[in-house]
Amino acid sequence: MEIDIGISKKDRKAIADGLSRLLADTYTLYLKTHNFHWNVEGPMFNTLHIMFETQYNELALAVDLIAERIRALGYPAPGSYAAYAKLSSIKEEQGVPNAEAMIKQLVQGQESVVKTARSVFPAAEKAGDEPTADLLTQRMQLHEKNAWMLRSLLSK
Repeated sequence: MEIDIGISKKDRKAIADGLSRLLADTYTLYLKTHNFHWNVEGPMFNTLHIMFETQYNELALAVDLIAERIRALGYPAPGSYAAYAKLSSIKEEQGVPNAEAMIKQLVQGQESVVKTARSVFPAAEKAGDEPTADLLTQRMQLHEKNAWMLRSLLSK
């Protein structure tokens, strides 16, 4: 059955493509944050271990929201590491960096998600897609806050 929600197929496709990039960034950041949660060491261990856990749990919920919005627009959500590797602006970490390097990478990851969400916003706004615009606004707000909190750990 055709989708008739007041957004053209062309606009739904453009928005879904942008949300697919956002999903890939979010999932890649989830994986990196979870990895760092497991492997962090040093004097800030407890603080970082708890902070990373809070953040990866939130990211796990976010991937579902983003994927479901893609589906509501009528397109399949990407769901493989290969797809995410192609779509994500965030690079995977192959090793185990020290705690400070972990924090820096996660700041960059949070900021990358913000930039990706912001890049999708004009298409959603142009199409009058308020649910996507709301989702994007919430994602930007949360990731900007997370980046600030992580960045504050680096202050000397």
